[in-house]
Amino acid sequence: MSDGLNMSRRIRRTPYTDRVEAAGVRGFSVVNHMLLPKAFQPSVEEDYWHLREHVQIWDVSCQRQVQITGPDAARLVQWMTPRDISQAKVGDCLYVPLVDHKGGLVNDPVLLKLAEDRFWLSIADSDVLLYALGLALGAGMQVEIEEPDVSPLAVQGPKAEDLMARIFGDSIREVGFFKFARFDVDGTAQIIARSGYSRQGGFEIYLEGGHLGPALWDRIWQAGQAFNITPGCPNLIERIEGGLFSYGNEMTRENSPLELGLAKFCKLDGSVNCLGLAALQDLAHKGVSREIRGLRFDGGPVPTCSTPWPVMVGDRQVGQITSGIWSPRFCQNVGLSLIDRGFWDIGQPVRVHTSDGVEREGEIVPLPMI
Repeated sequence: MSDGLNMSRRIRRTPYTDRVEAAGVRGFSVVNHMLLPKAFQPSVEEDYWHLREHVQIWDVSCQRQVQITGPDAARLVQWMTPRDISQAKVGDCLYVPLVDHKGGLVNDPVLLKLAEDRFWLSIADSDVLLYALGLALGAGMQVEIEEPDVSPLAVQGPKAEDLMARIFGDSIREVGFFKFARFDVDGTAQIIARSGYSRQGGFEIYLEGGHLGPALWDRIWQAGQAFNITPGCPNLIERIEGGLFSYGNEMTRENSPLELGLAKFCKLDGSVNCLGLAALQDLAHKGVSREIRGLRFDGGPVPTCSTPWPVMVGDRQVGQITSGIWSPRFCQNVGLSLIDRGFWDIGQPVRVHTSDGVEREGEIVPLPMI
């Protein structure tokens, strides 16, 4: 089911799309020119509670890998991010904000270190491969940059570890958070990381070889019946409550990592050679004029936030909600917004003007909300 998408070869199917369609997907979005399932359950609230209580299998092949190999691979990755990667070990996953020369966010991928001269950037929705290729060519770096045949499949939820241990053995329980190891999948050694785009715990299988995808899905699906598995996808309620940001929604190149609360991932003392270092140092010295915050607000369930909603204090707009939805846990609406300095304190009363014409009372809250 396309939910209005005009399918073509420009929108790439994944190794799991046939299984996703058979499982009753109710629509797709497009991320990195690839299909991302966006709904299975009758409501996002039913999906939310199931994710919090059981286990789900997600087709997240849209998390494309940008593979960087060669003598200058580490140098190029470091040039793109203000995070110090020098101490990373093989088997580590690192969240790395990528920036341009002005300190603007280009992407916020997870970096996997496969070898001293081989890295994967598991990217959000922007063309990092072309950015990396341009930087490497311009600087004359000795690297190869390509998109390998890797299709991530996520297993998320509180029962994920028990399910994965049943399939891959108890040694998978020893994989640390944001670490990866290799496990056998149909006679191939595949990377499995303890990571995922939820706060409920889980794993991501970075499957090399799309031809192995359907059998892997079936294997997890069959074993998952004992754990009340369902097909799923990133859940908007859980994402907002958990303070997980979406590139293209909460952040673009107009934003710096410092505005998004990512200063802990930015080493600005001059010890790393990052393309946007000078701009970020200047911004850190001056202080940011806005920062990301959570909001909770009343007025009944909101419509889809397809265009930003103004956040007001008196007659002044102090921000705009970029992602918002009704939370059954709080019995309020929840949202994410960059809020102006002077108005971002926790507990600050605000009014939210939603697209249905309703003015709603709310307040600034910390992230994550739960």
